[in-house]
Amino acid sequence: MICKKIKVTDFRNIASCDVDFSDGVNLIYGNNAQGKTNLLEAVCLCSLGKSFRGVKENEFIRFDCPNTRIEMNYEDSYRPQTISMSYSRSHQKYIEHNGVKLQKMSELIGRFRAVLFFPEHLNVIKEGPSMRRSYLDVAISQLRPAYLKSLQRYNHILIQRNKLIKSAPDNRKNFDATIEFWSYQLSVEAAFITQSRIGYLRLASEQLKKCIEEMTEEHEIPSLDYAFSFKISDETSGDREKLREAFFSQLMSNHDREIGAGATLWGIHKDDININLNGKSARIYASQGQQRSLALGLKLAESNISMNDTGERPVLLLDDVFSELDGARREYLTDRMKNGQVIMTACGDAIPEGTEARVIYTENGEFRQR
Repeated sequence: MICKKIKVTDFRNIASCDVDFSDGVNLIYGNNAQGKTNLLEAVCLCSLGKSFRGVKENEFIRFDCPNTRIEMNYEDSYRPQTISMSYSRSHQKYIEHNGVKLQKMSELIGRFRAVLFFPEHLNVIKEGPSMRRSYLDVAISQLRPAYLKSLQRYNHILIQRNKLIKSAPDNRKNFDATIEFWSYQLSVEAAFITQSRIGYLRLASEQLKKCIEEMTEEHEIPSLDYAFSFKISDETSGDREKLREAFFSQLMSNHDREIGAGATLWGIHKDDININLNGKSARIYASQGQQRSLALGLKLAESNISMNDTGERPVLLLDDVFSELDGARREYLTDRMKNGQVIMTACGDAIPEGTEARVIYTENGEFRQR
């Protein structure tokens, strides 16, 4: 998977740019607040369909402009392809793939595959479960369109079930008549999503173990385990129908508690990943350096799994991560960057020594190749 070119118009502080990328390492270089991350964000949008900054779409559009447009040319093992995206201040958006309009943003996911690593990912070990669930959901969705659709259905059903729970104190009769329906629907999607997550996590644990053992000369051994929001046996977790039954039973078991909380208390939206190092919780016992190694290893594992699954290595997007890594981890990541295309941002003092790259200098939203 290679990003060949991106053309951006009125995106954040970028009035207009047309940037060509090499098949190897591409370094977007310049001072802070000049547009480096904005360009990387535009590339990421073509892969994930959303910003890694967690902002509203109107914030993409340059100040005082009515809309923004992104056009990207990329290649996979089959042929050259194109993605075009536009956003307007009237909340309209338009997406094309090879000249064909896509009806939903979700239809874009998985076409141009990329793995993003930015400074906030370094907190995936010590922060809350939502960041770890997001890691899983993004990684699996790029490989399995059915997973993304199931996740969207789950979230829709969850909203409806939560509305029902909140209305229960005023309308208990309606709650009692319909809670079984919504609980069953939620359990069906939960079973599929959970099995997908457990299967992916098994592969990620294997890849992470290889990365950390190489990084630490086999002094540290990591492992990943799926953590349910309620107790489920190993036998049940390996069978989708048994999983569905377990979720349904739990969702029907304590309605008064959920009504008191005003929300659904069990399900895949409450699950977590146990990340361990040498048999102990990395969140509690790992040093800051060890946590950073694990975060880096998770993203490299994501890249390797995508490569093994599709036969194509995804583009690696790195946003100013070298300034957050020490010398050993910089060297390890630099060595792994030789395996495919990398598009990275860095300030002058954070460029890895010995990195051979196409350097793209940016200043005030303008880009030129050095």
